[in-house]
Amino acid sequence: MNKQDIDAVLARIEATETGDGNPRIQAVVNRIVRDLFVTIEDLDIQPNEFWSAIAYLTEVGRNGEWGLIAAGLGFEHFLDLRLDEAEAREGVTGGTPRTIEGPLYVPGAPVTIGSARLDQDEQPGEILFMQGRVRGADGQPVADALVEVWHANHLGAYSFFDPTQSPFNLRRTIRTDADGRYRFRTRMPVGYSVPPGGSADTLLGLLGRHGTRPAHIHFFVTAPGHRKLTTQINIEGDPYLWDDFAFATREGLVPPVTLVNDAATLRAREAEAPFYSIDFDFDLHAARTGLPADRVERAHFEA
Repeated sequence: MNKQDIDAVLARIEATETGDGNPRIQAVVNRIVRDLFVTIEDLDIQPNEFWSAIAYLTEVGRNGEWGLIAAGLGFEHFLDLRLDEAEAREGVTGGTPRTIEGPLYVPGAPVTIGSARLDQDEQPGEILFMQGRVRGADGQPVADALVEVWHANHLGAYSFFDPTQSPFNLRRTIRTDADGRYRFRTRMPVGYSVPPGGSADTLLGLLGRHGTRPAHIHFFVTAPGHRKLTTQINIEGDPYLWDDFAFATREGLVPPVTLVNDAATLRAREAEAPFYSIDFDFDLHAARTGLPADRVERAHFEA
C-alpha cells in the first residue's frame, strides 16, 4: 500500500472517535496504531506473523512477564535516561545514579531502626554486611530516611514470587539513625536468568540474546524534603556485570567488595565466618517544584 492509502485507513479509524474519550489516550493509541501500520507495510508482515504475535502477547500476560519484557527490551532503562535528561535541564546533577526498579518489589517490609538482618531463612552463601549513610544535596547526613532493600536468594528467586521462602525474606525497610547511617546483614546475592522456557526467554532467544542479570541489590531511598531515589548496586566481579540483559548497570553503582577475616571484627559483628563488606552512601537531591515526578505509579505485588 502507498502512504496515501495508509493515511486514508488511519483517518477513517480516527474519525470514529466521536465520543467523550480521553485526549491523551487517543493521541498515544493513534500514534502506536499508525507506527504499527507502517511497520506492517515496511516489513511486509504476513497475517500468520501478526496473529502469532497476538498469541505471544496474550501468553506474556498470562505468564506475568511483562515486567521482564519491559526491562529486557530496554524500555525501563530508557525511561530512566529520559528522567536523567529532564532533571539535567532543570539543573539537577550529581547524586547517586538512578536505575531500574524491576518487577519484584513488594511494599510493606518490616521496618527497623539503623540496622537489619535480611536473611531470615536458612540458606547457603557468604555473609554480606552493607553499610553507609544517606546524605542530602548539601552533603549532610539525613536522619530518619527510609532505605527499602530487597534482593534474590542463592537460587536467584525473590520472596513472595517464590513460595518456598518465608514472607519478606531478604526484604527490609531501614530507618536511618541520627547520623544518617544504615546497615544490614544478609547473604551475598547471585546473578540469575529469566524463567527458562518462559515468554521473556523465548523472545530473547529469537533475538539472539541471553536473559541473565548480574548479582545486584535493589533500593528505594526516601526522606522528607528530598527526591525519591530508585536504584540498585551491582556486585563487582560478576561475569555479567556490564552485560546485564536489563541494561541496569551504571557507573557509580558498582562499589568495592572487601573480604573481612580478622578475628576482632568477626566477633564485633557476631559473624561465625569471614564475611564480605560493602560501604555505600546514598546521595539524594532536594525536592522542589518544577521537577519531573520522582515517584512512579505502577502495580506491585500486595503481600
